[in-house]
Amino acid sequence: MYPNYTSYDPVLTGRCHVNFSALSNIMDKTASDCSIPLAPLVADVICCPQVNSLMHIFQAAYGRGNDTLVLNQASANACFSDVMSILASKGANTNIPELCTLRPSNLTDASCPVKDISSFEKIVNVSKLLDACSSVDPLKECCRPVCQPAIAEAAIHISSGGANMFGSSSIAGTAAGIDVVSDCKGVVHSWLSTKLPSEEVNGAFRVLSGCKVNKVCPLEFDDPSSVVKACGKASSSTSTCCTALHSYIGARQKQIFVTNLQAINCATMFGSMLQKAGVVDDIYELCNIDLKDFSLQGCLLRSLPTDISFDNTTGISFTCDLSDNIAAPWPSSSSVQSLSLCAPEMSLPALPVSPTSGSSVGTSRTGIGVLLPLVFLSTTISI
Repeated sequence: MYPNYTSYDPVLTGRCHVNFSALSNIMDKTASDCSIPLAPLVADVICCPQVNSLMHIFQAAYGRGNDTLVLNQASANACFSDVMSILASKGANTNIPELCTLRPSNLTDASCPVKDISSFEKIVNVSKLLDACSSVDPLKECCRPVCQPAIAEAAIHISSGGANMFGSSSIAGTAAGIDVVSDCKGVVHSWLSTKLPSEEVNGAFRVLSGCKVNKVCPLEFDDPSSVVKACGKASSSTSTCCTALHSYIGARQKQIFVTNLQAINCATMFGSMLQKAGVVDDIYELCNIDLKDFSLQGCLLRSLPTDISFDNTTGISFTCDLSDNIAAPWPSSSSVQSLSLCAPEMSLPALPVSPTSGSSVGTSRTGIGVLLPLVFLSTTISI
């Protein structure tokens, strides 16, 4: 919680029967990661993964002692309201439901037929599930997943109540089956939350979210005709081309931060668009386009889960990674299907060496990262 935002006692519904005190640490972390000024800027990469993890852990906390893994709709409505009120009272942005596409039904079983621990443990190989997810390796899980397939397998089993999926209307692959399995994954997450310490399972859920987040580019690349026109001909002026390219990419940032892996995805996707439109030359190299050009303020977040932090010296801050001039990769072909961040030959460029002395105004360098205090952000972003 940050001194800039006055805390207050939330007004609760009185109908959510859960021990919120036992969840204070995870609630504090979530409020920090979704703070009022930064939540819209880091929603996909920091705030929403943490909120989704809180939802799973809350489900388990609510059912503790009564064998349930989910909430009924009435309880979900009350508890969802209370959770959001408590987060807001700790300095969190009140638009979390909109930013993260959350609703009370996220706390229910939705279409999943299994909703209690006893039934779950009769159907699922729980030893196998725990072995796979009790220690999620943040460096390996995204490329050589262990926990993710174990969760999917458990979800498929409980989606039909343990019955043989073949011949069932909810068979995986049909629209109905996909929805049921997706809902059942939430139940699996809830069960894991009953068996693992909250900090441990929160870290695991954050890694799993990171695997999804880093596979996509969150920026929207609309009609690039201005760049194609300026850069698509051999006789094109370099200065004209680079001006158009920098202007286009600058607008695409959309005032959000992206991770280093997302930036690689964005650079590859946009480069492929340009190639298909007739741009042949590597204009990233021509115009000195770096990975940091795809993220707000040139700050690339780490691909591993990270948090917002606060201290009296730096204020509100988070660590940026690959903050120096790392060249954006121009795709080798016009097909983004060839991109694989897990291929042995695909790796991030060498990390920049930390300067031995000095720091720029409003930033402080620590190791290979850069801390961006709120006072620095406020000079360039309207918060």
